[in-house]
Amino acid sequence: MKTTILGLPAKENAQLITELNTLLSSFQVYYQNLRGIHWNIRGKRFFDLHIKFEELYNDAQLKIDSIAERVLTLGGTPLHTFEAYIAHNQVTVGKDVSKDEKAIQLIVASLTTLLKIERTILEQSGAIADEGTNAMMSDFIAEQEKTIWMMHAWLEE
Repeated sequence: MKTTILGLPAKENAQLITELNTLLSSFQVYYQNLRGIHWNIRGKRFFDLHIKFEELYNDAQLKIDSIAERVLTLGGTPLHTFEAYIAHNQVTVGKDVSKDEKAIQLIVASLTTLLKIERTILEQSGAIADEGTNAMMSDFIAEQEKTIWMMHAWLEE
């Protein structure tokens, strides 16, 4: 069996890189959604939500960098064009979202989609004992599950 420089099976490693690039693309769209709602949010909750959305997009930006670096570590090339992001994205694109509930619903839907991708990656990386990718996905999943729970709590007003 052919292995990578990290000792991972080459075929499965290549599949993992593909999935990580899907996650990278979807995170880029999620990030842009967050920027859009940060800029366009209106209403009585503006101040609180404006700050929260900035916190979320800063976190997403860090995760994007981590995903791209993981792709590189595994020997792949991270996608890096808008054309590639759109082609591989799985997150709903938010457009002209300015209402608080619509913004929170977009975040929840986006995170739910990201979780599905991350769980697929976690399963694949676990099967080949890729602890680096496992740890990253586990951290992302735990954080995003908490954010979804908090957003659902906010929606229950």
